[in-house]
Amino acid sequence: MIKMKTVNCRICGWKTRKTFVDLGHTPLSNSYLKKNMIKNEKKFPLHALICTKCMLVQLEEFENPKKIFSEYVYFSSYSKTWLKHAEEYVNKMTKKLNLNSDHLVIEIASNDGYLLQYFKKYKIPVLGIEPAKNIAKIAQKKKIPTITKFFGTKLAKEMVKSGKQPDLLLGNNVLAHVPKLNDFVEGLKILLKHEGIITLEFPHILQLINKNQFDTIYHEHFSYFSLITLKKLFEMHKLKIFDVEELNTHGGSLRIFVKHKDNNFEKERKSVKKILEKEKMFGLKKISTYTNFSKEVNSIRKELLNFLHKAKKDKKTVVGYGAPAKGNTLLNFCEINFELIDYTVDISPHKQKMYLPGSHILIKNPNEIFKTKPDYVLILPWNLKKEIMVQMKDIHKWGGKFVIPIPEVKIY
Repeated sequence: MIKMKTVNCRICGWKTRKTFVDLGHTPLSNSYLKKNMIKNEKKFPLHALICTKCMLVQLEEFENPKKIFSEYVYFSSYSKTWLKHAEEYVNKMTKKLNLNSDHLVIEIASNDGYLLQYFKKYKIPVLGIEPAKNIAKIAQKKKIPTITKFFGTKLAKEMVKSGKQPDLLLGNNVLAHVPKLNDFVEGLKILLKHEGIITLEFPHILQLINKNQFDTIYHEHFSYFSLITLKKLFEMHKLKIFDVEELNTHGGSLRIFVKHKDNNFEKERKSVKKILEKEKMFGLKKISTYTNFSKEVNSIRKELLNFLHKAKKDKKTVVGYGAPAKGNTLLNFCEINFELIDYTVDISPHKQKMYLPGSHILIKNPNEIFKTKPDYVLILPWNLKKEIMVQMKDIHKWGGKFVIPIPEVKIY
């Protein structure tokens, strides 16, 4: 096991930090295994800290992002819920900004082209930036031009030199994956046209705390954000958050709208002050709000283990649905393995026949559930529970039930 190391805050450089939650030593959540790889599995500390100055919740960087993201197994297009979210965003932004064939849209962490494909339908020029080469190939097959590099100031300068400056620059759930936040945000500033707009989506730390979503903490997510913290970060780089929306995605997210500080075409909306006040009232300016989180996490662990042990004692079968990164955090922290959960399933063929990191539970095709008829199906990607429960509704025919682990164990 690799030991915890001490480094300064990745935004402000402050040294004084306290424990937000310590989830023990776990493998990387997206490091799915073939059977012959299990013996050599590496584990790293999963210990989230809170900066007492800028209030950034963060993990240490134990593995180089190039090793984590150059070959990746998360494909956005396998979720109907997420595709619908992407299409609605494109329709909204196309209308809001009057985008047409004379404009350029660039997405950072564009994955398999799940979102940019909808801009293409409007004949709006697009460009993706996706460091995972295996995923970028899928986008390129859809005729979505994609740069396979990590984004930062270096790439931003190269793109500006080649005349690629966007009217709309976006990134969905990428900010958490960036260890060098200041370089990333400065890159946004360099790349964006003077009158251009940036939108970024990310899980909201307020909802993470409020709904006990500790399983969204994993090594690939280096940071966890409030609007309070991001406002400071962007102001450091002469960028201004002028609007913000609350979203239901990933258990509760924020979408921020950002402009150059000296761009006077966009005025600050009331929404910014509203969310900042909401965060203040919730206690996100108080260290105690963060340091008390561990108590809630341990109660969920106890509750889930009690359910699984009782099911085992009663000779009930439990299987999983999904192989998401959040599920791996949950299973590893609770020390749940194949003795308590027979197998899990996933719609992505890229994960099937692999083993979950840490728990070593085998991933199968979803049809396996209808063959084995388990008593309980534990939904690991609980943020997609509605989609999954509709898709798998026939389990009720043999008396099967769904189990949702977060924010508390519930059976449907």
